[in-house]
Amino acid sequence: MGREADAVDSPNGNTVSPSFTSGRASRRLTRRRISPRRSPAVPLLIAVWSGAASVLWLWWHNTPSIAGTTDWILNVGRISGLMAGYLMALVVLQMARVPALERRVGSDRVSRWHAMSGRYALCLVMVHMVFIMLAYARQNGRELDEILAQFVDSIENLPDMGKAAVGTGLLLSIGLISIGKIRRRLPYDTWYHVHLLTYVAVYLTFWHQIATGNEFAIEPIAKVFWYGLYASVGLLALWYRVLTPVVVNLRHRLRVVEVREESPEIVSVLIGGRQLHRMGAQAGQFFRWRFLAPSMRFSSHPYSLSAPPRPDILRITVKAVGDHSKRIRDVRPGTRVWAEGPYGSLTAQRRRKDKVLLVAGGVGITPLRALFETLPGATGDITLLYRASSTAELALWDELVAIAKERGARLIPVVNGPGDERPVISADYLQKSVPDINRHDVFMCGPIGFTQSVHRALRVAGVPARRIHQELFEM
Repeated sequence: MGREADAVDSPNGNTVSPSFTSGRASRRLTRRRISPRRSPAVPLLIAVWSGAASVLWLWWHNTPSIAGTTDWILNVGRISGLMAGYLMALVVLQMARVPALERRVGSDRVSRWHAMSGRYALCLVMVHMVFIMLAYARQNGRELDEILAQFVDSIENLPDMGKAAVGTGLLLSIGLISIGKIRRRLPYDTWYHVHLLTYVAVYLTFWHQIATGNEFAIEPIAKVFWYGLYASVGLLALWYRVLTPVVVNLRHRLRVVEVREESPEIVSVLIGGRQLHRMGAQAGQFFRWRFLAPSMRFSSHPYSLSAPPRPDILRITVKAVGDHSKRIRDVRPGTRVWAEGPYGSLTAQRRRKDKVLLVAGGVGITPLRALFETLPGATGDITLLYRASSTAELALWDELVAIAKERGARLIPVVNGPGDERPVISADYLQKSVPDINRHDVFMCGPIGFTQSVHRALRVAGVPARRIHQELFEM
């Protein structure tokens, strides 16, 4: 059931820190940062397809004619190999966490592009390997059942084929553990660190492209282009995934200031440092956090800021749902923290309308609580709908109430009724709670099943898809 903020008592009884409920300065900063949102998705896609067309032209330019079955088989292998090489460069680019992609396109969208590019690249690698080996076998007078022997012979005699075989094996292994059912059974840290072997796999498979690729032997310009493509994406990955985090963390020197219990399963971590406002973080964004404490040094997990960034302090709020998040409760003040970011595009820049509805499910309240405080708006323009199983699980509730009263914003808790009856957030419910919902932007964060259900209800209620904003981060 839903109730307004002034009708709900604070269920948690926590003391509210004034530093996290006075948002006038944060709203002024947010206004200065808001600019017309111009998505780079279209120009990026044009650039990607132009690159693919250039690769196909390279094959066409170096193939004056195709005669006979063996020639057709060989050229299927050549085309698939070239396209696989091109897609692997894009896979590295999408792993590089380039700010222009992360902040304007969105981390979740880049992650989906990465996963899709990886699947296509792996399929093309398999096609390339099978058709090239089949063509080589036919050229050497071997039968179909001798492809394995041809494969072994190629590894032994062709330059850099041994490296390519190892790299291909790594790619297949990474693709296997990235299958949804398998990935969900693995610890997050295991999957994450194995996934980083993609860089090694791409490096190993690169050299045989140059050494054995007909296009690169014939056209020196093509070789220069290929080297430039891979060098560019490699340098971007090195700069943004290694060097930039080193510089940022040496400059800001992050340490845990306090670990505060919000509920039996949720804690907030206050992280101090030097000139934190220069990190460029905005409400709604997240960092990847590594706590340099025993048993946590090699774990890096994404958590959103649960309050607007201050010059001297950042805050995250974490629910104990896995080994890493459970151990955060025991982190001691003074512990060094390594952060990568900020990432994400769930910020005020996505906003199109004056009125905004924020929809949070469970610990998905964290980025929305920061937006609730900082999104500019007149009295009644901002509404927060917060779904939780019980009032005891409404994390940061006291702060939300204080923000709502200060801003004249609406706060609607949706909790289970008597007998643990679960309320349904339907289109009718949304239209009754927010009568002019079709004139709102909607920001959502929460479990996947919850956000998918609410997304369907919002569309039925008349909210255009372009004004429904959410972001999921798993990489």
